[in-house]
Parts: sequence; structure tokens; C-alpha cells
Amino acid sequence: MNPTSSGRFVTGGLLLLTLATSPGVAQSGKGGQVELGTFGSFTKFDRSPTNLASNYGVGGRLGLFLTRFLALETGGDYTVTKLAGSGPDVSVSRVGATLLLNGTVFGTTALYFGGGAERQYYRGGLVLEDDGAHGVLGLRLSLGGRAALRGEGRAEYFPAATGGARTINFGGRIGLSVFAFGGPPRDADGDRVANRRDRCPDTASGARVDTDGCPTDEDRDRVFDGLDACDGTPGGALVDERGCPTDTDKDSVLDGLDLCADTPQGATADPNGCPTDADRDAVFDGLDRCPDTPRGANVDGFGCPTDADGDKVFDGLDQCPDTPTNTEVDARGCTVQRDTDGDGVLDQQDRCPNTAAGQPVDTFGCPLVREVVQAAPQAPPPAAPAPTQVQAAMRSLIENVEGPRRPVVLRGVNFRSGRSDLTPESFPVLDEVATSLVANPSVRIEIGGHTDATGTRQRNMELSQARAFAVRAYLASKGVTPDRMVSRGFGPDQPVADNRTPAGRALNRRVELNRIQ
Repeated sequence: MNPTSSGRFVTGGLLLLTLATSPGVAQSGKGGQVELGTFGSFTKFDRSPTNLASNYGVGGRLGLFLTRFLALETGGDYTVTKLAGSGPDVSVSRVGATLLLNGTVFGTTALYFGGGAERQYYRGGLVLEDDGAHGVLGLRLSLGGRAALRGEGRAEYFPAATGGARTINFGGRIGLSVFAFGGPPRDADGDRVANRRDRCPDTASGARVDTDGCPTDEDRDRVFDGLDACDGTPGGALVDERGCPTDTDKDSVLDGLDLCADTPQGATADPNGCPTDADRDAVFDGLDRCPDTPRGANVDGFGCPTDADGDKVFDGLDQCPDTPTNTEVDARGCTVQRDTDGDGVLDQQDRCPNTAAGQPVDTFGCPLVREVVQAAPQAPPPAAPAPTQVQAAMRSLIENVEGPRRPVVLRGVNFRSGRSDLTPESFPVLDEVATSLVANPSVRIEIGGHTDATGTRQRNMELSQARAFAVRAYLASKGVTPDRMVSRGFGPDQPVADNRTPAGRALNRRVELNRIQ
């Protein structure tokens, strides 16, 4: 066989092995497998004893993997060369056995080395046979399926060749191998289910699979068992890429099960993940520093009730929110009406709080001064005094049953600045109103408080209500039955003059009486 024929033989052998391979798990040899291969060779003959020219050849090999790392291999090759110069052809045939040690370098690429014995036959222009040893070092590169590409370097030593001289040849081999028989079945996704039975051939590495090769997901969180770092996630809960449930608002109710996903951090949540508010003060439990606030009381940002006037009745429950400091109040937060000296004038209006018992007093609670006068000749009785402006207005209010009802503006009824405390000059006016109402028990009235537009509307509404209530309380102390009176605060909403002028604002600050029955 000439060199051209040898090259064709190598090419044909390589093509045959390529067609024989099929896709599968890339392999470089497993315990119990058989390796069958063909290769092309190149030998650089030792020129000193044989005088042979270097040339290419072909060969084949058959190996058995005893373990994954240890293999026993037999093989041989055939090379046609010439004696140096233009000498006759010489055919060189070699057969031998090799013990190989395999080790993975990376992936499925294996490095191997080994040594063994071989016999060499020379025919043609040189007739000779000789025994020797060889050593090999090479790489086995998986091509996928059961095929691999092998390349190796070789050194051969023959101690007694032509004329008894030793011979050392160097060369290399490159070829294809096919693995058969033993080893695991083909398993493209490495899930230990053979391709022919695997219904899910692209399972992610590390995922647990069923007998059909499909990944399992016991907690149904869409992260496969084996890859799921948190087995047993409750159904419906959202998970991260590791399969662990998330809790964005950190309320111990998992996302996906949390009906209130934006619970403030630190707030106590119910089983649905929604914050609770036991005292209903709009500050959630867990954030509420005063969790037992009475229903209806105003609270600050920490959930604690406020008490602007310091009367120990919480804002929101305090019906008289502007009580002066150190004033005794009732459960409603309003000033307790007392008459310590029993003179019929309440302490709040009594200018002479220590009047002796039985002493007649004026409307300010001060004793009346009696003048002793000598008897004078009896004169005719004086004419009845003309009614005051308040008496006339009240008479009009009471007697006008069918016509248009106009409100009575209580001029002279004033309060302390910014508060609901009546000034002393208000008492005589209100006394006349009380007298008219007591004399007409069937009449019911509405007491309306009004302010100017200075300040916030909320504050003006609260102030007007408190002032109307103060008038109602005074009239009640003078004998007017409370259920005949209704107090309302209108704030700045019903002006009667221009709020842009001082005079207009003064007119807008008023108390009106309207008959409602």
C-alpha cells in the first residue's frame, strides 16, 4: 500500500466512525465500556539502524475500560515507507497492548497516559521483526453522544533491531473512537432517566424528576424540587428565584396571601395581613403608643389622645374645648356651674363670691345697698317703664307666630378674646332674655354662634359652637328648661357685613336667637 492509498483509508475510516455516532451524553469512557476506533498515524523512524524515511499510516484500536480511570487497549497500524534515498518500499506493521490511566481535565475532556509492549514487522526492502516497548500521552475529547476524538504522541523503543542496534521511533496518532456496551444509558439532561424514556429531556441540572424524567414541584411554587431552597411553601404564596416565600411589608403574612400588601412596618396584622386598630383611632396596633384611647377622642401621630385646654377631658370628647386653665369641669369638659355663697348668681359671674346668706344681691352677685329715706307725701304711682331694646326684640320674637321670623341679635353679649367665656357685661342682656323665655314656656329657640373670617374655618366652627353652648348654659342656669334650647355653631359661613373691615368683622361676631316653635 502506498502513502496515497493509506491517506484514503484513513479518511474513509474517519467518515465511517462519524456516521456511526448519534447524539447523547458526551462521554470519554466509563467503567465497563468498550472503545472501538480508527486513526491516522505518523512515524519518524530512527534513521541510524534502519535508514527508513518518515511517513503516514493508518491503524485501529480496541479497548476495554476496567474502571472509569483504567483501560486496557490493543491496537495496530500499518505504514508504507522507503529506505532512505530512492530505495525500495518497506512496509511496517505494528501490533501491541497498552495500559492507560485516564483523568478528566475539564468537562468531558480526558488526559491519558500509559505504556505497553508491541511487536514490529518490516517487509519489502527490509525484512525484520523486533519486540519493544512504547509510551503514550494524549487527550480524549468528547464529540457528544458516544463519540470522541483522540490525539496522542508516542515513543517506541526496540532494544535490538538491525545488526543488534537499538531503535527509538517517535510519532503521533489522531482518530475517532466509538463507545459501546457498558456505561450508563444516554441521558442528555443528566437526570438519570434515559433519553428513550425521558418525557422532559431539557430538565434543569439538579432538579428532582419523576420516573418519566419530568421535574417535580411538591409545593407548586414553580421552583422545581431539588432546586427549591424552601420546600413546603404554602399554596398561593409568591416566591423568589430560590423558591423561598417573600414578605415585602414584613408583617409575617406572605406575599400572595397578604390582602394588605402595604402594611406599615411594625404594625400588627391579622391573618389576612391587614393592620388592626383595636381602639379605632386611625393609628394601627403595634405603632399605637396608647392602645386604649376612648372612642371618639382626637389623637396625635403616636395614637395618644390630646387635651388642648388641659382640663383632663380629651379633645373630640370635650364639648367645651376652650375651658380656662384650672377651671373645674364636668364629664363633658364644660365648666361646673356652682353658686358657693347661695346668692343665686353662679360663681363664674359672681363679682362678690362671699355674700352673706340671705343678703339680697344684684345681677352681679353683690349686696344691694338700701337707702333709708323719710316718708314723703304719697305721690301718684309712676308710669310703667318703657321696654328695653332686648325686651322689645324678645316680645317680637315670641308674639310673631305667623309672619316672617327675624333673628334676635344679642347686642352686648360678648366673650373673652378667642374663648367661649362670657364677659360680665353680657349677664344683664341674657337675664332679660331668660326672663322672657321663662314667662313663655311654650317657646323653643335656636341659639346660633357666628364668627368673622379671621383664622381657620375649623377653629371658627369650634369657637362658634362653644360660644352658643355657653349662652345656652347661662340661660339654663336662669331657669330656662334646657330641652327648649338648641345651640349651633355657624362659624364664618353666614356673615352680615364685610369681613375686610374692622367694623364689618365686629358685626359678624354675634349670637342670634331664632324661634323654632
